[in-house]
Amino acid sequence: MSDLKRRFYIQPHCLVFSAVLVALGLTAKRYDHNVFVFDMILASLSAVFFIIMAFRYKGYVRRAVKGAVNGMQGVNHSYLEKFYVPVVVADKHGDILWYNTRFRKRLAEGEDCTGDPIAPFINNIDIETLTDGSGINVELAGRAYTVIASDVDDGIVFYYIDDTEYKKTAQLYNDTRPVVVTVSLDNRDDFERNSSDDDVNIALIRVETVLKKWVNSCNGIYAKTSAGRYKIIINEKNLADTIGNKFSLLDQIRRIKITGGSPLVTTISAGIGAGASSLMQSEEWSLQALDMAFGRGGDQAVIKRGDDYEFFGGVAKGIEKHEKIKARVIAKSLKEKIAESDNILIMGHQTSDLDAVGAAVGMWSVISKTFADHSVKIVIDQETSLAGLFLKRLTDNGYKNVFMDPIDARKTVGDRTMLIIVDTHSPTFVEDPELYKMCKNVVVIDHHRMMVNHIDNACIFFHEPFASSACEMVTQLVQYINSDSLNSYEAEALLAGIMLDTKSFVLRTGVNTFEAAAFLKQKGADTVEVKRLFSDSMVSYRMRAKLVAEAKAYRSSAIAIADEDMNRQKNIRLTAAQAADELLSIRDIQASFVIYKSLGNTCISARSLGDLNVQLIMERIGGGGHQTMAGANLGKVSSEEAREKLIEAIDSAAEQAADSMSLIKRRNI
Repeated sequence: MSDLKRRFYIQPHCLVFSAVLVALGLTAKRYDHNVFVFDMILASLSAVFFIIMAFRYKGYVRRAVKGAVNGMQGVNHSYLEKFYVPVVVADKHGDILWYNTRFRKRLAEGEDCTGDPIAPFINNIDIETLTDGSGINVELAGRAYTVIASDVDDGIVFYYIDDTEYKKTAQLYNDTRPVVVTVSLDNRDDFERNSSDDDVNIALIRVETVLKKWVNSCNGIYAKTSAGRYKIIINEKNLADTIGNKFSLLDQIRRIKITGGSPLVTTISAGIGAGASSLMQSEEWSLQALDMAFGRGGDQAVIKRGDDYEFFGGVAKGIEKHEKIKARVIAKSLKEKIAESDNILIMGHQTSDLDAVGAAVGMWSVISKTFADHSVKIVIDQETSLAGLFLKRLTDNGYKNVFMDPIDARKTVGDRTMLIIVDTHSPTFVEDPELYKMCKNVVVIDHHRMMVNHIDNACIFFHEPFASSACEMVTQLVQYINSDSLNSYEAEALLAGIMLDTKSFVLRTGVNTFEAAAFLKQKGADTVEVKRLFSDSMVSYRMRAKLVAEAKAYRSSAIAIADEDMNRQKNIRLTAAQAADELLSIRDIQASFVIYKSLGNTCISARSLGDLNVQLIMERIGGGGHQTMAGANLGKVSSEEAREKLIEAIDSAAEQAADSMSLIKRRNI
């Protein structure tokens, strides 16, 4: 409380105190004259103090108001009272000194608020941040005001500009701005391939019925542009309402049941362009958002506002695409680009694993043996790689000169250098971000769900979120570029990457996965040798067992935290991932999370069998990955802080899922 306010509140107390002393003195007069005199003296002093304080307070107010008037370039003293808008003057501490009649009638509801804090009239914002002239929006007495503050000598003047009608018009404009939505049925091709025509038609009719019902509720426009694809126009208010309903539209589509034929899950992807300056731009953004939804596995709605993306849904498992036309086209384009290049550099992600190394080895093999006159190197930091055992096996068998340190690789970059990035599409996750920036010709081969911050300057961007691994994608390319290029070591490298990301063909497997494995087996891949690549030391085995034994159950998840001794181990990252995999074998555990420290940062390794989308949980704390395999790097935080953030993310995901189910049930009722 400021000195002014203390003085202001002391004044009535002094007056009451004086009155009480007078009453006591008059009562004591008949008994003791000395007491009477003493009480009268105290009462007089209190009254004098009150008068002095009152004059000082009024003088302070006059000086502040005068300073405010002088600050308005010579306006006379009565101008503030006659000012058209409500005006209030406060001191530097935020206490109201003076206000005009319009302020008292319109905003103070006729009450005297002298000495009260100004905070309730400015949304409790710090007054020091308001004197830059930008103004703030407040709602008082049912009206909307823009408050502008002016700093003067002895106080601050606040002007309340009533712009209610303007803001209503602006809100109406924003609410009615058109939004283009592009919707696509994710698995139409699978229905047509595996179901009868009647089943396909039933699926389409039910999907279109749900879409039409949603569009009608939004008073929007609906059009079917092609088989399984729809164009919808709604407005921003409808979009806000749909967001408030957690995009229950996705849940309704997912609940469609089809009798007969293949028991496929019906899902849609929606791309939404919002906040655009024109319908053409909104449609362009909606198509980009739809591509992002496809890149993240489908079954979700993606909103694009300028450079920002917002995601909803994504709980169903991705639908595998069996077509190989895309791989054939990519292989043809890649051969042409390689022929135009002088040298080739192949690079995975930081702390590379068997999938990144295996994919790099596969690309090195097919390029070096098809284009013998080209220099081809794999760029890798072998000290931080998680595939150390496999790298040693390769270097011991004549592959030592295949690998190159990132620092040395930078020296080989020229205008005609091609950089092939495998098992990541993030510019910040690559083995050497500086090397990526130096290369003009970039190719990306990755299977992870699309991230907002992705490489956007690639001449070839081969991205397939339905593939089990980068090694599976590279195996497809090898078959179309030069199917005779692989020897047993290289085939085993690719098979090891597939086995790693599928957990030995348990998760994320499809027809293409097994076809790739069969091809690699034909090329001499020995499953026993591949199995040896996954062998652990006794120390790693004990660490993994301890993590599993000390894990705690939370909801339907298991959470384990590595202790300091574990965090000091070089292979803690690999051990944490293995422990997360093993925790999934426990009954009633749908997801597992292992918290550990690597290179000074606190990280989380997350795994799931598919019932719970760990990618969405990790994205809530700044990570990402797949539905069944994800992770996050939380930086310099403690393990306990990481656990608290993880629990908040799990709770948030569970609440969102519960809200969606509740909405569906209410709609069904």
